[in-house]
Amino acid sequence: MNLYYLLFYFIIYAFLGWCTEVVYAAVNTGTFVNRGFLNGPVCPIYGFGIAAITALLAPVSNNLALLFAGSAVITSLIELITGWIMEKAFHTRWWDYSDIPFNIGGYICLKFSIAWGIACVMIMDIIHPVIQDIILKVDFKTGKIILSVALAAISVDCVATVQSVLKLNRQLRQINYIASKIRALSDDIGQVLYSESISLMEKGEEVKATFEDQKTSINELLDEKISDAENSIVKLKSNLNEKTSKLKSDRELYTEKLEDLMNNPFFGQKRLLKAFPNLKSTNYAHDLEELKKKIFKNK
Repeated sequence: MNLYYLLFYFIIYAFLGWCTEVVYAAVNTGTFVNRGFLNGPVCPIYGFGIAAITALLAPVSNNLALLFAGSAVITSLIELITGWIMEKAFHTRWWDYSDIPFNIGGYICLKFSIAWGIACVMIMDIIHPVIQDIILKVDFKTGKIILSVALAAISVDCVATVQSVLKLNRQLRQINYIASKIRALSDDIGQVLYSESISLMEKGEEVKATFEDQKTSINELLDEKISDAENSIVKLKSNLNEKTSKLKSDRELYTEKLEDLMNNPFFGQKRLLKAFPNLKSTNYAHDLEELKKKIFKNK
């Protein structure tokens, strides 16, 4: 099949796929959600899927059984490969069918494979002939200009989106680091309080034992021991206050940094998280969930 037509199919069906995703999200959430990986009104996976169907299954388009089976297999393979590559490249799971029966790695499942097969049969039978007629009516030079502009826009969008995803990963890494520092400082404060409290108790027990051992001359030793005990306790308290103040100051500093990270979204962050509400990070799952809670709470 001519590359010119394949590229047109890719762009048109990527746009129609985006429209389908937006309508689906609107029905389920009651709000507009710019679905898809890219910022623009295209879902490339739909474009690749339908373009592949038109290129590979056109000879059997009159055989509904073969068309359905072939469509289900081809689109599922594209979805499987795309999901796997995106997870390995960005360390994030963009969709997950693990809770749906008969799934493979959570990337694809029988339910949506069947849905893809039915949808492709309908597209090839009803929609695609109309799309072909429209493309044939477009002047070739005009068509090349349309393709050039559309593909350039998608390429720029793709670069911008990849940068946003990489920035999200860096943000999650920073959130994880700062959160771990806050936890470590909290543990240190607890450890200091525990250690110094034990020291105070031991000092008290030491003074008490001295009194017990020296009952006969307690009056002579009383002033000296009380003075020593008071001085030791003052030093221990001072040491305790100094250590805990430094640790608390460090913890407050890291807490402020964490708040800044959480409350300063970058371009494309909110859209990505809204477009993929079930997005999961393979390295920073908890941190991503906390970030989503913060963003949608402040929305």
